Amino acid sequence: MTARLHVDLTALTANLDRVRAAVAPAALMLVVKDDAYGHGLEPVVRTAAAAGVDWFGAFDVRTGAAVRAVVGEGPRIFAWIAASRDDLDTAIAADLDLGIGDAELLEELVDAARAAAATVRVHLKIDTGLHRNGVRPEAWPAFVTRAAELARDGAIDVVGVWSHIAEASDAEDDDARALFDAALREAAAAGIHVSVRHLAASAASFARPEFRYDMVRVGAFCYGIRSAGGPAAGELGLQPIARLEADVTAVSADGVRIGIGALDGLPTSLRGGRAQVGTPAGGRRLEVVGERDSLIEGWPGAVVGDTVTVFGAGTRGEGSSTDLAELIGTIGEEIAVRVSPLVPRVHSQ
Repeated sequence: MTARLHVDLTALTANLDRVRAAVAPAALMLVVKDDAYGHGLEPVVRTAAAAGVDWFGAFDVRTGAAVRAVVGEGPRIFAWIAASRDDLDTAIAADLDLGIGDAELLEELVDAARAAAATVRVHLKIDTGLHRNGVRPEAWPAFVTRAAELARDGAIDVVGVWSHIAEASDAEDDDARALFDAALREAAAAGIHVSVRHLAASAASFARPEFRYDMVRVGAFCYGIRSAGGPAAGELGLQPIARLEADVTAVSADGVRIGIGALDGLPTSLRGGRAQVGTPAGGRRLEVVGERDSLIEGWPGAVVGDTVTVFGAGTRGEGSSTDLAELIGTIGEEIAVRVSPLVPRVHSQ
């Protein structure tokens, strides 16, 4: 295999500093789901912890436990998918904060906590319209009343209320925020007074200060991945921390072949000259994406062993992961996480 994903951990630290400055005084939760968006969980977590990040968003319990193994005691790790009793037991053993948006799951968690003689930190989730999960507004009063009762019994410590928003339009997000604020008032009326309220992810955390509350959950921006249709990373003060490279394996009259293809995670829908990659001679069209290699527009003097950048910071004429994503109607994060785990990650400071 001639492909590799270079990850600049110094750039990650700079992005973390930029995000924290932008969202202050709200705290930053660095989201590290999907192997830190395909960048490599352990190096990313170690770098972030060394930079002072003390909240990590893990999505699922397995990832949360892996983060705990890296950072040890101290940092808070938030996971919001627990699919089984084994997951709940693992979360308790790893001292995770759990996002709970289902009444039955809350009861299962209490059973697990009592069996372990533990008190579990929970963040109650209200569905503000995205329908990703969470308690519907009409069921919320009964849910928070029950959570308050269980907190008084000592099985849980309700430390947070949270939700997801679509970030599709300001109007929709305003409606979601109104539901969130109503949920906070209802929780307080039930006797729940939380220390962390979190609603916003990358785009809203930068663009809309009123959405920041006590903490923001930021994934893409910390990795320098801009939102589709949004400002360039440079305009946000961020830099892509990854570049995907492959070596030239053959040169012919048809063009130049590089050692990366669909089996490495490159979408075949980018074929046909829609995307531009970086070469020693500047940007060139990506013509065909095959299973194991791809054909790009040639350039004078191309030789086997030359390096081509599939996506990166644009220094050689290539697009970013979001530039590629916009060509096929998706988001930059998807391009990043599609890169096969068989492609080596090369981390540098």
